[in-house]
Amino acid sequence: MSKVSVTPPYFDETHHALRDSIKRFVDKEILPHIDDWEEQNTFPREIYKMAGDAGFLGIGFDEKYGGTKADVFHKLVFSEEIMRSTSAGLVSSLGSLDIGLPPIAKWGSEALKQKVMPAVIAGDKICALAITEPSGGSDVANLKTRAEKITTQDGTFYKVNGSKTFITSGVRADYYTVAVRTGGDGFGGISLLMIEKGTPGFNVGKSLKKMCWWASDTAELFFEDCMVPAENLIGVENTGFFAIMTNFQSERLMLTSMANMTAELALEECYKYVKEREAFGRAIGKYQVIKHKLVEMATKLEVSKTMMYNVAANMNAGIDQVKQVSMAKNFATDVSDFVTYEAVQIFGGMGLMRESVVERLYRDNRILSIGGGTREIMNEIIAKQLKI
Repeated sequence: MSKVSVTPPYFDETHHALRDSIKRFVDKEILPHIDDWEEQNTFPREIYKMAGDAGFLGIGFDEKYGGTKADVFHKLVFSEEIMRSTSAGLVSSLGSLDIGLPPIAKWGSEALKQKVMPAVIAGDKICALAITEPSGGSDVANLKTRAEKITTQDGTFYKVNGSKTFITSGVRADYYTVAVRTGGDGFGGISLLMIEKGTPGFNVGKSLKKMCWWASDTAELFFEDCMVPAENLIGVENTGFFAIMTNFQSERLMLTSMANMTAELALEECYKYVKEREAFGRAIGKYQVIKHKLVEMATKLEVSKTMMYNVAANMNAGIDQVKQVSMAKNFATDVSDFVTYEAVQIFGGMGLMRESVVERLYRDNRILSIGGGTREIMNEIIAKQLKI
């Protein structure tokens, strides 16, 4: 008599209900149009409003501002199901509030929270995080954008000069959480400012063309004597680096989830394809070489997902997971590298065609070991935690 496998109870009825709701949303509002949106390198802004109305954008944020009480696994459910859109570009843009809004939610003044959070959570406004600069991607502690505090007859301002690049939702965001240098060199001189689109001296460049994440708008930002009201400071001056770092665990968990879902979607496409595609008189799935490829892909994915859920459970319990989430992200992106490569190989020529989902997954996968801290940076973090 066979027995049902037992797994830790990560998901309860609230998680399952949320999963079903997101699945219906993706099936109805996104999947019928996603191929066109990918080719157009964008998707309608109305999707933010639809997601906001459905309550998806508020997951994990304070109910006072329109959010919904949630745990880490509710966020994972959203990440997993919205990835079934097959477009990580759409997912990254739709989810840019999850990296732009947390510093405001945790350290912003009440006035700043009231101004920004309800509108973003409702999907009426879009929030982005602006850290990366042309002079150094992962080297956050040495960013160059300068903010000088000055007082004029109109009040106290930060005069910002500098630029940012590779900013997700950079083109159409309304609110930007911007890392600036207000003090001396190194991590101790960094602050965060909320800078609103339309502020004099703030200009947004055109959407950057990328190898991957086509549906995501990615932009350069330019600040030239941009006068930002002093009340737009997020938290205490010169403590911005800490604020940035505290959200990295959550961001890296979501990137781990995106990597695992990229691999899962590619594997599911392969399961279907090997039954349909014939070579030498029989379905290619009947050949041992293909079976063994699929076994290796499935095994690596199973291990990666198990690791991710374990890390998420510890994060949910308030246990620091700096080392573990860095390991999980690296492992998951290695797995997605392997699985998407093998998926294209199994599909052969069709795997190179834009009409094939695995072609998109293969391209979109490449950024996952770069975004949110590169693989090399993750290894440095892990090495420090291991004290080696």
